[in-house]
Amino acid sequence: MIKLGVPSKGRLMEKTFDWFGARGVRLRKAGSERDYAGAVDGIDGVELVLLSAGEIPFDLATGRIHLGVTGSDLVREKVPLWDRRLKVLAELGFGGADLVIAVPQHWVDCDSLDDLDAVAAAFRRKHGFRLRIATKYHRLVRDFLQSRGVADYQLVDSQGATEGTVKNETAEAIADITSTGETLRANGLKVLPDGLIHASQATLFKASAALWTDADKSAFRALEDRLGI
Repeated sequence: MIKLGVPSKGRLMEKTFDWFGARGVRLRKAGSERDYAGAVDGIDGVELVLLSAGEIPFDLATGRIHLGVTGSDLVREKVPLWDRRLKVLAELGFGGADLVIAVPQHWVDCDSLDDLDAVAAAFRRKHGFRLRIATKYHRLVRDFLQSRGVADYQLVDSQGATEGTVKNETAEAIADITSTGETLRANGLKVLPDGLIHASQATLFKASAALWTDADKSAFRALEDRLGI
């Protein structure tokens, strides 16, 4: 039986249900709204598993589920060498958000990553420690900044509202997910024009680590045909 992992609540769950439903595969909760059991109608050999969006990348990478819908940002952050372990089957066209570098609006001379690199170097000379960038996305941010030649910074972990860390003076800049930028602007931050790290959206992934029986492979081919992927 193919296990399909889907976000267990919120708009991601609703939009995922709608996307599959529009293609003739009905996903539904099997019990109450608080129940995490699910069911699949319209295709044989597929079982629905309701999980948090953050759990799905790990369960895909370890082969606990065969297919999963989650944000592409979460997969890239949580799964090392993700493109060797997972296959993108379809980008679903919703759940869009950008992972960006944002700095204080009053940094009037900082309008690019080159400027940020210069600011970081000056900050270290003045204060004796590296400029702090608050984020939940350490892997993605570190790889991005390294590839762009930005140095003299340190990443600090943010488990709460990342956009508030600059006002709270626990960081000098941030890297965070944004849809409209309104929350960033409300907190006195601006996105660097060349600071887009990843444009995320809900994506259907296939796990290579999962055990695929002949029956699973047959069911998957039928699902591919039904979904048009």
